[in-house]
Order: sequence, then structure tokens, then C-alpha cells
Amino acid sequence: MAGRSGWVWLREDVWEIPLRRYLALLVTAALLAGTWFGVGALAREDRGCAPGVERPEGSDECVGVSTTAYYFDRPELREVVAAIDRENRSLKPGSYVTVALLEPFTASDPDNLGDVLHEMQGAYLAQYRANHASNGQSPAIRLVLANPGATGRHWEHTVDRLERMTLGADRLRAVTGVGLSTDNNKRAVQELTRRGIPVIGTSITADDLANGQDGKDPFPGLARVSPTNTDQARALASFARVKAGRALLVYDKPGDPYTRTLQKSFARLIEGSPYEPQPFTPPADRSQEGTTANTFRQITHLVCDTAPETDTILFAGRHTQLRQFINALGGRGCQDRRFTLLTGDEASYLTGDKDLDRTALTRNLSVRYTSLAHPDAWAEDGARTGGSAADARELADLLASAGRRPVGPVGEVSLQDGQTIIAYDAMRLAVHGIREATPEGRAVPPLADVGLQWPQVKGSLRVNGASGWICLDVHGNPYDKAVPIVELTSEGRARFVRIAWPETRPPGKECLPPS
Repeated sequence: MAGRSGWVWLREDVWEIPLRRYLALLVTAALLAGTWFGVGALAREDRGCAPGVERPEGSDECVGVSTTAYYFDRPELREVVAAIDRENRSLKPGSYVTVALLEPFTASDPDNLGDVLHEMQGAYLAQYRANHASNGQSPAIRLVLANPGATGRHWEHTVDRLERMTLGADRLRAVTGVGLSTDNNKRAVQELTRRGIPVIGTSITADDLANGQDGKDPFPGLARVSPTNTDQARALASFARVKAGRALLVYDKPGDPYTRTLQKSFARLIEGSPYEPQPFTPPADRSQEGTTANTFRQITHLVCDTAPETDTILFAGRHTQLRQFINALGGRGCQDRRFTLLTGDEASYLTGDKDLDRTALTRNLSVRYTSLAHPDAWAEDGARTGGSAADARELADLLASAGRRPVGPVGEVSLQDGQTIIAYDAMRLAVHGIREATPEGRAVPPLADVGLQWPQVKGSLRVNGASGWICLDVHGNPYDKAVPIVELTSEGRARFVRIAWPETRPPGKECLPPS
């Protein structure tokens, strides 16, 4: 018996120890797995910022499409986002379609963020007008905020989200905004239009971000309310009477869609110039300072080396580099010579740029540029066509009530840079297309039909914008759009000089583009 008991005890001991170890290992593994899955779940939860907005893997930016009062942690945007959210929540389910404003809402550069704020204000005021001052026309308009990131690098994520919103209760029918003519924005527009989503560009001006170049339409369903760089250069030339023998071109190399097409347009204006164009190479992110200030200091020596009759500098670059160049020109050696610097609409950012040396503008240097819109452009009608003071006053009246409910508040408003005006007009064009595409007796237009409306926006079907008439050609580009010429003053203001026209004169009252 003793032998048998010992044998049994030995067997139990042999099995009991491994069993306890095995169970301990299982419990530990389960705990570790639970911890891992718990941490993973928390990490995934932490990627979210708001409904429809999240941080992609490897990024701290909140990107996507916001449908709530989320203001992307930018206090400057809080009030206008709250106004948009208040208007959206007032809409009855099933009564509206959605328009997305595509902008870099997480921009950190103060100039870019100011631009975003103004475009939001313009889009919202047009939304409010469409829902409250259009004689009960339908559908109502819901506005949402689409963020591809500060530099647009998350455009694919945001475009995917926008495409999903074309289905179901969101009923997305158009995207407006876009803003800067960058490579990432060009890719976003190309993909949105490829997927059948109409796009209405606000301040995109690059020729290669437009249809109709060489007779091709690479962006089907794209409409724009701003003239191309070529049209702006033509308007500028008709105003300034640029002479090739008295002009020097300074340009961004390798450039982006905006600067490259502006460079080409300027180069055509001064073909035969005795001076070789002077390049500069900025950082890839052109909102950064980089070392280009050193390059500009050297270029100012070359400016002074030109013949005494040379009096014009054409600048094809972004606003940060433009500011650096103006500052350098303020310290040039030949301050006894007068120069006029001519450039595109990027100069509008400089009215609020604290790093601009404004005294440079008191040293025989004038800076004039093409603005996309200006509050003083239509102060008087005169005998002009192509726009009117009455159309501009509609936006002014809305702005007068934007400081209080029910319209506002919408944050600090400024019309000097033209962005609020141009975004307002782009949203009005979006609303026009949506409502014209809505069949009688239906509440919602087919998505495919909205972008088909652009070729008919002309004549009596034009949009009478606050920036001037919007008459589109068959490619969705504005025909002979008013181009305000503006001068940057030493007080930091954008002084309206006069309206110029790509066709050298305003369009006729019928506003029908020629064949």
C-alpha cells in the first residue's frame, strides 16, 4: 500500500507542477493579450478628433470631413464654425443637400489661416443667403468642412470620405474652396472630378488646374470663379503697358502650379527682354522662410545693374518669398531709381503680414498686383458692364448683420484680401448649379447633373457675383472676368487702383463668350 501511495503521490506531483505552470502561462498570455488589445483599442480611439475627422497613422493632423461644431483646434475659426453648425442644425432632415468646403483647416501659417477664415466666412454667408433669402428655392444647403491637411498631403483620405458622403443622408453634391494652386490640391481636384463630384474652385488660378488648355478637359465637372494666371497677366499687361525692354522677371524654380503658370504668362509678356530671368529656390513648403532671403539680397544687386530705363520687375512666386523680396528691395543700393513690382493675387496675403518691411514701400518702390476681388471695385457703376455696385452690396448687407445672431457672429471680418468675396461667389455658383440640376418635383438633383450645368452659366443665366459677373465658357472657366488692380501701401492696406480686363475691355451686357 505504501508503495502504491508513493507512486500515486509521485504521479500527481509530476503532473501538478506543469499544470500549474501551464495555467499561469495561459493567464499571463490572456492578460498580455487583453492589455495589447486594450492599448490597441485605446490607440485607435485616440486617432479620432470628431465625427468624420481623425488622425491618420503617422500624423498628428486631424483630417477628414467635419459635420459638427469642431473647429480643428484653431480658435480663430471657432465663431464661424459655430455659425455654420447652427445653420446646419436648423435644416429639416431630407430638405437639404451638402456642399463641402475643402481648405487646409489645420494650417499653422498665420497668412494661410487668415485666408481659410475668410473663405469660410464667404462660404457661410452664401449658404445663409441661399437658405433664407432665395424666395424658398430648394433644396436647402448644408455646409461641411473638408480638411486635407495643412499642406494637402492627406487629400486621398479626405476625398474617400467625400465620395462616401455622396450616398445616403448626406447627399453631397459639390465641393467648393480648394484655394491654393498646389500639386496636392491639383491631385485632389483630379480625383474628385474623376469620381464624378463637381468642384467649384475659389482662388485656384493656375492654368494647368483649369479645363480647356489645348482643348482638353482633364477635370470634368470643374468650374472656377477666378481668372487663370494667363488671364490675370493679360489684364495686368493691359493696365501697366509692360515693355519687354524695361522689365526683369524673377521666378520660383522649380515652382508649383501657381508660380509655374504665372512665370510662363509673364515670360510671354516680355518676350525679347535683354535680361535673363532670375530664379530662386524656396523650401518645398513655401510658407517657410528657408534661405531665399540671401538669394533675394543678391538679386537686388542685379536689379541695380540693369539699364537706367528699366523700371518694372515681374515676380512669379508665393507670398512668403514675395515678402522677402520686397524687404530686400527696400535695402537695395539704387534707391534713387523707381521700380514697380507686378505680381499675381498671392500678394493679397501681405496686407496682414507682420514681417513685411513697410518702409520698403516708401523707397521708390511700388507693388501692384492682380486681386481676385476688392471691396472698392464696384463702388461706382459708371458705364461699365461685367459687374455692379448692387451685386456687391448684397454681400455688404449680409456682412452688416454678421456680427450678431441669427447670422453671426462669424469672427473678425476683412474684405481687403478678396477671399471672403471670392468664396461667397463660388458658393453662390455651387448653389446655382445644384438648384438648376434639380428636376421639377424632386428634392435632390442627381450628382452627375450638377457639373453639367456649368456650360450654361452665361447670358441671362450668369451668376451676378460680388466680385463681378460669372459667365463660364464651355470648359467651366470665367470669361473676361473683372480683375481688380491693387497697390500695397506702406500702411499695409490694399488700395484699389482700377479694374482691368483680360480682353482689354469689359464684356457686353449679354456676356456670351465667343467661339
